[in-house]
Amino acid sequence: MSDDKMWEFYEELSELVYVADMDSHELVYLNRKARELYGINSMDEMRGKKCYEVLSGNAKPCILCNNNKLKPGYFLEEVQYHPTLKRKFALKQTLLEADGRRYRFELAVDLNTGDYEEREYETNAVMINEGLRISMLARRPEEGISVLLEYLGQALKSERVYIFEESDKGTFNNTYEWCADNVVPQKENLQDVPFEVVSLWYQHFQKGENVIIEDVEDIKDTDPAAYEYLKPQNIRSLVVSPLVSEEGIIGFYGVDNPPRQFLMNITTLFQILGHFIISWFYRRDYVRQLETLCFRDQLTGIGNRHAMNEYISGIQPEQSVGVLFCDVMGLKRANDTKGHLEGDNLLIRASECLKKEFSDYALFRIGGDEFLAVCTGITEKEFSDRIERLRAEMQIRSANMAIGYIWNPDGREDIDKLITTADNLMYKDKREQYEKMGIDRRARRTM
Repeated sequence: MSDDKMWEFYEELSELVYVADMDSHELVYLNRKARELYGINSMDEMRGKKCYEVLSGNAKPCILCNNNKLKPGYFLEEVQYHPTLKRKFALKQTLLEADGRRYRFELAVDLNTGDYEEREYETNAVMINEGLRISMLARRPEEGISVLLEYLGQALKSERVYIFEESDKGTFNNTYEWCADNVVPQKENLQDVPFEVVSLWYQHFQKGENVIIEDVEDIKDTDPAAYEYLKPQNIRSLVVSPLVSEEGIIGFYGVDNPPRQFLMNITTLFQILGHFIISWFYRRDYVRQLETLCFRDQLTGIGNRHAMNEYISGIQPEQSVGVLFCDVMGLKRANDTKGHLEGDNLLIRASECLKKEFSDYALFRIGGDEFLAVCTGITEKEFSDRIERLRAEMQIRSANMAIGYIWNPDGREDIDKLITTADNLMYKDKREQYEKMGIDRRARRTM
């Protein structure tokens, strides 16, 4: 049965109905009422498009997508304000299974019609309340910030919303961004932005003022440093607002290319929301400190065993993986003969060897003298080449390690088995090194 035939029962309902494939996010069906509201003339216009592209104007899945909460035979009910449509809906959502596919089915009752009085949800107060409400649903501060930016981008019908934070070097890094569908992300290109680029903006920020640029061409001569950054990003207009903590201005956030009618009306909105973003930063930094204590080895700065357990539980089985197990040789001798400071220095040197070759993969110190590297998505040749470079680096830094490693092409082998295999190969290498040094294998624990 075709998708259109499957859902034709809902075609003339007065409520909005949409259906999406839960695994691919492909939009499968919109009934007539929904198509009219979204300005879609026929189903052919949305063939092959994602639900988040058509319904929310997003370039990637919605941050608070609740697909994982849906199950067959059970309706999840909630009331939501849709920032793009400027309407409030009562939603009924469930999971349907047919022809081997899982579908997200959603029925929406428009609360702005019928017996419900139409309200001005566009007001700053409502936008602030709704933005904060949905961001507070996030489990982590970083997610909460991203949810808030997504909401602002949709509510203000803009192309991009972003946050810049000042670095220790006095430059600025784009740390968060939301982009509308078909808008090219700029975050990776906007790191270490010099202060000179935003120096004129800071003159306004220090007075507690936002910066409003109605037409970027107007600043071509008056602020050429900013113009040279903005123009290549296809920015035509923007509003940016300072982020002020107890220590002073720590960055700014802004919105690109909002409709002209919003340019002068979001100053108060941005000033108020700026305080909440700062509070999210405080929570974020506190969580990061806790995670550092819980998941970082304090001596070497790499992940500890807790971090390893967390990481390997999330490895996707369809990707290749290389596992490297290392044991620092001579640690006990260094501790016994030269003191624990020398032993710590040996561990640090060993970790630096690993960081140099595997810093872009997952590194962990999982025991007193044991280290583990887990490299997902790596080719066998790249993995072996890095191990050879690691051996050379160990010689340079005088940090000898026994190593064992294994590479698996598709991750079908259980990761714990791969780690065990690499561990056994490491002990084989350790025995061979002891034999070369003429040391009895039984005396290995004194080394």
